[in-house]
This record gives sequence, C-alpha cells and structure tokens, in this order.
Amino acid sequence: MNYDFTEAEHALFADIAGQVNALGDPAALEQRDPSEKGWQIRRVMETLAQTPYLKLGLQPAEDYNGQLTLMGAMEVLAGISPSAYLAVESAARLFGRAVGSWGNSAQKEKYLDPILAGQGLGALALSEGAMNIENEPLATIGEKHGDSVLVTGTKQYVINASIADWIAVAGVCEGASALFIVESGDPGLSVDAPLQTPGYQGTPISAITLDRCEIPAGQVISPATGDDMPAVLRTWENQILLGASLGISKTAFETARDYAKSHRSGGKPVIAYQEVGFKLAEMLTMLQTAQLLAYRTAWTLETSPDEAYELMLSAKVFCTESAEQICSEAMKILGGSGYISGNRAELAYRCAKYGQIAGISTEIARVKIGDAALGYRK
Repeated sequence: MNYDFTEAEHALFADIAGQVNALGDPAALEQRDPSEKGWQIRRVMETLAQTPYLKLGLQPAEDYNGQLTLMGAMEVLAGISPSAYLAVESAARLFGRAVGSWGNSAQKEKYLDPILAGQGLGALALSEGAMNIENEPLATIGEKHGDSVLVTGTKQYVINASIADWIAVAGVCEGASALFIVESGDPGLSVDAPLQTPGYQGTPISAITLDRCEIPAGQVISPATGDDMPAVLRTWENQILLGASLGISKTAFETARDYAKSHRSGGKPVIAYQEVGFKLAEMLTMLQTAQLLAYRTAWTLETSPDEAYELMLSAKVFCTESAEQICSEAMKILGGSGYISGNRAELAYRCAKYGQIAGISTEIARVKIGDAALGYRK
C-alpha cells in the first residue's frame, strides 16, 4: 500500500485550490446565499468542471489513482470551504454517483452529464424521521399509475434541497428499493426553508415533503439486484464525511501553527511555550493518523471493496472525532482570537460535530464495529 501522491495528483490538488481561491474570499462561501438560488455553489461547480474533480470516482481518469486521488482532492476542497465542499459532494458523489451507478443511459445523459459539466445541481434525500436510517425501514413509497409514479413521503436533512435542479428520493416501489428523481417545482413537492445550523452555514439543508408527487416512470432508478441501496448510499456519505474531517482538521492545525509562530505572549513567541508545542504535536499526530486511516480506506474501496466495511466505520469514528479535538485545541492556542467568529479554526470547529452524527453516527458505527469484531456482521 503506497499512499504517496504522484506529481500529477499534486498538480491536480494545486489546480483545484487555485481555481476555487480565484473565485474570491472563501469566507463568502460559508455564508448563507441571500438569493436562495445557489449561485455561490453553482459558481464553484462551474469552476471545478474545469478540472477533473467532478469526474473522480464517477468516470475513469488517466494519471490518477481512483478513490485515493479522490480522497486527497476532497481534503483540499474541504479545507478551503467546508460548505462548498459538502454541497458539491452531495451533487456529484451522492446524486451523481447514484445516477452513474444505477441509472440507464437516458438517465445518465439527462442528469449526470450536466452535473459533470458543472451545469446542474443535484440532491439526495435519504434520512426520514431522523438522520439514522439503520434501525428503520424506508417509509417513502412510490405507487405506479400507468406511465407515472406517485411518490409520498417526508425526508429530513436534505443537502441542496432548496437549490437543486433534481432530488433523488430514496424509497420503495413495488417492494424493492428505488430512487425517484423529482424535479424542482414538481407539483406535490414541498421544500422547507434551509435550517439554521452552527456549521456548514453556506450549505442549504432542508426537509422536503412529497404528497403524491407525480413523476414519469422513466425517472425511477432501480439499483441492481442484490445491492443494499441504503447501505451503499451510507458508504458514499461516510466517504464524503471523511474528506470533510481531513480538510477541516488540516485547516485548524495550520491556523493554530501559524498563529503560534507569528504571535507573541509574555515577550516571546507563543510557539516557545512548551505546552503549546505539546498541543501542536498531539494535533499533528491525530491529523496524520486520520489521513493514513482515510487513505487506507480509500485504497481498500478501490482494490478490495468487500473488505472495506469495518475499515470505513473505523475511519469514520476516528477521523470525525479527531477533527473535533484538533479544532478545539486550535481554538485554545488562538486564545481570545479563536473565540471571535470569522477565523478559520472557529469555522472548522463549528463544522466538526456534523461529521459524527451524519451518515452512520459514530455511536452506531461503534456497535457495528464491535459486531464485526465478534463475527456477527450480517
């Protein structure tokens, strides 16, 4: 297992950073879009379409190492703007990946091609009564009526719901798992106002309700026989959250390190205090361990996907919980400056908790890891 990135991959990461930073102050991407039209996110999508970023993990890309390159690229974008990252990934690596993996050629042309070109926004609606779907069956139902399907159900915490062109709604149709592609403005679709959240404030997250929402039968995607659709979608979510955790952890560490080197206290640089050095050492240790675990997970997903289950859960627990610790320590090093809104460490800290409760929560992940260790995995 070699997790060293090639020159081509480092060039890609630099290109992604340069393209996004060229849009202006990344802090603007962390603010709620006053137009409620998603223009900020659409600008980022258009910009990323000029690089291979949106295609990573969805289409073969020469000179790149599949999921491992994707994880490195995710870390870069999440470190620049967590909000833009979460919105982009929900469009590309959730909605886009679902269409690319299970959609037919017509569906790919209609929905996936615009996503990869940066000309469309998608959302994927999975959670229902709570973020946790592990212990509850999907209650959203699609009923066939001739050439149409009537979709009824409620979904919570849908990223991009208020700005998406299309929402892939997970549910059940005729006893089998299905994704219903609902278009913005369809009768029967109601999208609530974006939720007020402590972190990821530039990412619109809303609840949606479908009341006999009628869609053509051609907008129903049926996963391949044998695929556990909710489990697959959760794996993709967890992968996104790993990238987010790495990005915000690295940002918080670098912010604290640079502050400690450039500011003085008691007549000497902050870095000269042994306790600060110890904190930075612990933060770097956790960051590099999280990176290795996330990269190993990505490598395993690429080379031996059947062996990645427990590894992904272990990475989810360690990376997301380490992110909160690293961000918290960074704010301590910054002192009063760290408690003032607007600095990078404070932004990272506000985003860190989301990674532990979204996807498979770290509590449920621990239960599943324990079951796997005892040989109880189903």
